[in-house]
Amino acid sequence: MSDSRLFVGNLPYQTTDSDLREHFSPAGAVNSANVIVDKFTGKSRGFAFVEMSTADDALKAVELFHNKEFQGRQLTVNVARPREDRPPRAGGGGDRAGRAGDRY
Repeated sequence: MSDSRLFVGNLPYQTTDSDLREHFSPAGAVNSANVIVDKFTGKSRGFAFVEMSTADDALKAVELFHNKEFQGRQLTVNVARPREDRPPRAGGGGDRAGRAGDRY
């Protein structure tokens, strides 16, 4: 990841990728804008990632848009942290003994 990727939070749920691309363009060239959606419902999760063309443009976007109103909500805009490796989640599927109904 680079310093040109931004986390954008507190988005209105109706915001689209193109809305974000247009809103962030005054800060510089926008490489991508992706509203994160729930994989089961397809509805917005209220945050997005915007990638600017340079780290300077990303910093300018933070200055211009952090804690500023957009579509009726106050945005959170920060330089995105690199994604951390996460351990596998416990409690998933699998065939384990000891479940209710599996008495010996």
